[in-house]
Amino acid sequence: MKIRVTVLPKPSVLDPQGVAAAEAMRHLGWENPGRVRIGKIIEIESPGGRPDEEKLHAICRDLLSNPVIEDYTFEIAGQ
Repeated sequence: MKIRVTVLPKPSVLDPQGVAAAEAMRHLGWENPGRVRIGKIIEIESPGGRPDEEKLHAICRDLLSNPVIEDYTFEIAGQ
């Protein structure tokens, strides 16, 4: 099984990297790129089968993200 965790800044948190990327897009000719947010993707392989989702939520919350300023989602895909 593969797990893909996506971590992004919360919508209410200023994302200076996203603002800078949006401004760079404007300079490259994209007139209105809209809001850009930059985060991270973590891919995890689970050779033992489907992980315990409650445990996975705890790992995402306590280790992979900062719950004060970031939100996370995850997807579990079989092989």
